[in-house]
Formats: sequence, structure tokens, C-alpha cells
Amino acid sequence: MTTPEPQPSTPDPVSRDRIYRSPMGIVGGVLLLALVLWLGIDALIRGEGRTQWLALAALILLVPLVSAFTLRPAVYANEERLRIRNPLRVIVLPWGQVASLRSGYSNEVLTKSGTKFQLWAIPVSLRARKKAAREQAQAAAERNAAARGEKRRRGGGGLGGGGLGADGPVRAETDKIMDELRELLVRRENEESAQGEVTVRWAYEVAGPALAGAVLLLILLTMP
Repeated sequence: MTTPEPQPSTPDPVSRDRIYRSPMGIVGGVLLLALVLWLGIDALIRGEGRTQWLALAALILLVPLVSAFTLRPAVYANEERLRIRNPLRVIVLPWGQVASLRSGYSNEVLTKSGTKFQLWAIPVSLRARKKAAREQAQAAAERNAAARGEKRRRGGGGLGGGGLGADGPVRAETDKIMDELRELLVRRENEESAQGEVTVRWAYEVAGPALAGAVLLLILLTMP
């Protein structure tokens, strides 16, 4: 009789990331990249002598930088950690290391050690906040008017309350995202699987080519 071989234990499945990016940043980045490439390639093909080298250096400098500040930023959140991909850095924050998520003129995460990181992929839109406030005020006015009409018909009753939409207060999209992240933080910060150390990695794949392009452009511009 043979003894069955023990089966290797399978690791617990990792929760799927929620990915947050800026649609307007992506659209703007694609358009800006198209413009840079069009002008740069045109100069490479039609230019002569030093112009071609200047165009090449500008492309090596600008393409990584434009991509980094528009297409690259993203925030990944799951049950264990928050991963922030900013233009020049990637920050991994276990929920146990996050002290708070703050919204002002920018959205930021503050660690328990006091370090602050900006969420480039979730930009604050003051225009969107003002629009949400207007919609909230309008919804409140409509409910109050309806409540007054109902009161006149029935001869009693109170006014409708607050500036709530069908699913709660009207909020700007990026503020809703920050609310989701705060809920995840409150729910997971004390869990054992959400503990660990903060790690920060510089994006050398962006900085390297951009620095090479800057050096080449500087040499070309200073040459007689």
C-alpha cells in the first residue's frame, strides 16, 4: 500500500486591486505625446545637421517626462496595501502604516511616521467640487419645494431635509474615490495581513532616459 504524497499548500489568494487613474490626465497625455512625436519626428526627417540632433535629444527628454506625468500615475488599492505610482516614484503602503488620507488642494496620504505622499492619479478638481455643491443645493431646493407643496395639500408636515441625492450627498468624483479609500483604511488597518513596512522605489526607467536626453540637449546647446 502506497502512501499518497502530501500536496503542496496553496497560498491564500491575493485580493484584486482597485485601480484609480485620471481620465483627463490620460487624454491630455496622449494628445501631448502625439504633438511631441509629430514635431520631433518631422524635425528628424526634414531637419539638417544639428537640428536633427536637437530633435533627437528633445524626444529622449520629453517623451519619458510627458508619459510619467500624464499616463503613468495610478493608485492601486487592495485588502493588504495601497500602492501609489507617481511620476518618479512607486510607494507601497500597508494599511497598517497609513495614518490618514487627506483632501485639500491635493489628495494626500499621511503615514504613521509623518511622511506625506501626494496621490498624482487622483487630482483635486475645485471645478467638480463647485459643480457637486450646486447640484446638491439644487436637489435640496427641489425637495423642499415638493415638501412645501405636499404640506399645503395635507395641511401639515415638515420640510424635506438636506442636500442628499438618491444615493447620499452629491460629491465630486475624486472625493468619492477618497471616501472609498478611507473606508478601506478603517476596515483593514488593524488586520494582520495589512501590516508591514513602507517601501519607496525611484522610477529609474523614467529618470534615466530623461537625464540622458537633458545631458545631450545641454551639450548640443552649449556647443559653438
